[in-house]
Amino acid sequence: MSGYKRGRKLEKYVKDYVVFDLETTGVSPVYDEVVEISGIRVADSRVVEEFTSLVNPGRHISDGASQVNGITDEMVADAPDFQEVLGKFLDFAGSSVLVGHNIHSFDLNFIYRDAEKYYGTVPGNDYVDTLSLARACLPELSRYRLTDLASYYGISSAGAHRALQDCYMNQQIFECLGKELQKGRKAAGGVRICPRCGQVMKRRNGKYGEFWGCSGYPACRHTENL
Repeated sequence: MSGYKRGRKLEKYVKDYVVFDLETTGVSPVYDEVVEISGIRVADSRVVEEFTSLVNPGRHISDGASQVNGITDEMVADAPDFQEVLGKFLDFAGSSVLVGHNIHSFDLNFIYRDAEKYYGTVPGNDYVDTLSLARACLPELSRYRLTDLASYYGISSAGAHRALQDCYMNQQIFECLGKELQKGRKAAGGVRICPRCGQVMKRRNGKYGEFWGCSGYPACRHTENL
């Protein structure tokens, strides 16, 4: 699954994927470190396997981070370091499409940084960020945190901000968003879907005004008139 080219960001539903989530010492992919990583493998829309591990970050976990995720220095004192855990997670994920919430701007930055540091390469998996997918499917919402989407769909958010619990929550949300996309294919005024690749179409501006363009551009160059 590793190479020198990062995977593509997709805005579509797939039925076979790996949901993953990180907990970290803070919000900076430059200065902070991973303290927990979890993933669940989904085959034909069903959870079939899980992966989870605490990580010793080799540094103090700030009080602010501990207040959010509940992970303390004492909990990770005997945990393996991220070089060991990341390798096991990448083996678990294989070549699957990765799914996660805000992974485009957050989680994947940690994965890419540390995979390159430890192994001299980065995962080439395509991925779906449920944050941007939810914004496309549910424009009427005002907030798109994972817990907000769980509340919207009536999904329990108990245990939120621990990586494995967030994976299970997000898997259910992704399945709901898949149904939104399916409805969009059939309903006038619903989410517009690219007939070539199945990704979300977005309004774009060009030389001759607005048009519908596939979010998979440049891999998919399908366009439609407004």
